[in-house]
Amino acid sequence: MPVDACRLIRKMRGGAQAHLLEAVDGHFYVVKFSNNPQHRRVLVNEWIASVFLKYLGLPAAEAAIVRVTPEFLAANPDVHIQLGSTRQAAEPGWHFGSRFPGDPARIVVYDFLPDSLLTKVVNLHDFRGMLAVDQWMGNADSRQAVFFRARLKEWLPTHQADPLQVGFVALMIDHGFVFEGHHWRLNDVPLQGVYHRSLVYANVQGLQDFEPWLDRIVHFPEAVVDQAVKQIPPAWMVGDEAELARLLERLMRRRRRVPDLLEACRKVKANPFPEWR
Repeated sequence: MPVDACRLIRKMRGGAQAHLLEAVDGHFYVVKFSNNPQHRRVLVNEWIASVFLKYLGLPAAEAAIVRVTPEFLAANPDVHIQLGSTRQAAEPGWHFGSRFPGDPARIVVYDFLPDSLLTKVVNLHDFRGMLAVDQWMGNADSRQAVFFRARLKEWLPTHQADPLQVGFVALMIDHGFVFEGHHWRLNDVPLQGVYHRSLVYANVQGLQDFEPWLDRIVHFPEAVVDQAVKQIPPAWMVGDEAELARLLERLMRRRRRVPDLLEACRKVKANPFPEWR
């Protein structure tokens, strides 16, 4: 069920012109509107990616469907899309929400860490799993992530840590450009989805370092795909249902090629894996 937006916090950076909104459930969400400048399909991409990442055990922001009512928009005129000199209202209805990792007034979230702190991120190895996913799903954007300090057991339940231990956590965000965004294509492009800091791949020496995620992708179940599609609001897919079905069929055929796609990354001049010979 969708959650209702109740308060505008701020407009976010980025081409989708997302807004950070508080919802009645007490959580905060980075909301991409269905009439965003990047296309309605990026909401579908975000939803499918969020379901897949949850199954694969990768740390991604929790997804939700956020309802924006006409009353909310009337009370918050700063919620809008800017197209050149034209100001366009966000449409009322159901939109994609990516849960912010806490109250933005109380938690500091970074989109960049210097090397001295990046090496201290507890789940830095998860960038390897994300690269395998981004290669599989044809992410035309570089890998996006945010970092924050938190109790590790709350965000990384499988991590062997004291329940009160605090450390830096990486959270994967912004999956709107999987499937090459609104194009809904799957092309073989070396380095697509690579994080811009090669430090996160410093210890990669072979395909074995992409486990267990690689094996989970190669044997990805059809049932998870069906689950993701059934949860998408119909308004996000009007007229696109058949094309989405064809896209996901191609995606499932592509599963077994992911090891080859990763091998291709290390063969380009800008090889992100200096230890993989």
